[in-house]
Amino acid sequence: MSNELGSFLKACRARRKPADIGIPAGPGVRRTPGLRREEVAAVAGVSMDYYTRLEQGRERHPSAAVLDALARALLLDTTERQHLHNLARHVSGSRSSAEPEPEQVRPTVLQLLDTIGDSPAYVLNRSNDVVAANATALALFAGLDQWPAERRNTTRYLFLHPAARTLIVRWRDVAQDSVADLRATFGDNPADPRLNALVDELTTKSEEFPVMWARQEVQPKSTGVKQFDHPAVGRLDLTYEVLAVRGADQRVVIYQAEPSTPAHDAMTLLNLVARRAEADRTPSR
Repeated sequence: MSNELGSFLKACRARRKPADIGIPAGPGVRRTPGLRREEVAAVAGVSMDYYTRLEQGRERHPSAAVLDALARALLLDTTERQHLHNLARHVSGSRSSAEPEPEQVRPTVLQLLDTIGDSPAYVLNRSNDVVAANATALALFAGLDQWPAERRNTTRYLFLHPAARTLIVRWRDVAQDSVADLRATFGDNPADPRLNALVDELTTKSEEFPVMWARQEVQPKSTGVKQFDHPAVGRLDLTYEVLAVRGADQRVVIYQAEPSTPAHDAMTLLNLVARRAEADRTPSR
């Protein structure tokens, strides 16, 4: 049985040093990376036995007060603290996260993609499947349109598509950020069958993904800058925004180029590429 709560606690413990929580390291070489279990238990005010059972998955009903004490002991930030509570709720059986999410994209959201067609925009579901995209988005992620619609997933593309590593500048940093974002979603929905299938697939087919996944880093992304080295239009430095679709477990991702910059000129070329590709995909009458 999966022990996500215990794995998360252990990873957080390994990232901290005794000095971080005011404990002298003492003489000699420490065999344990980061903090020892007894150190976390002492700072959190719980017994060593209780904390050990939590890490081993034998304690399934930690109270909110205990979780908050562990979060303080491990110096978790707000996102990590929420992730810890989410995992604990799943372990205790107080939350069901296996319910299927709606896949249909509202017509008004599809209209939005068309309205901002000069900017790459797409809709993601919980597991990062691309459930809708405008032509510019398909042109930006070179080769994504060659995959069947049901295989189009931004995390899968990042790790398994041969074009991704040359297209995305600083691929490794972007990949780790993507895994941390996926971790945040997974913590709230650890029984979701599509999320689990995606994690299993990437763990099997990618060398880098299981290493990054095991770090247990948690950081949802809502805005930022991403740089592309596009085979058709060259360098693109783009900002992006992630907007939640209310009433659906979906997000709209929109990329933009700052006006009067080389990236904006490259975006104009990308739109020409997109229109040409869209015309090629449209059957002639």
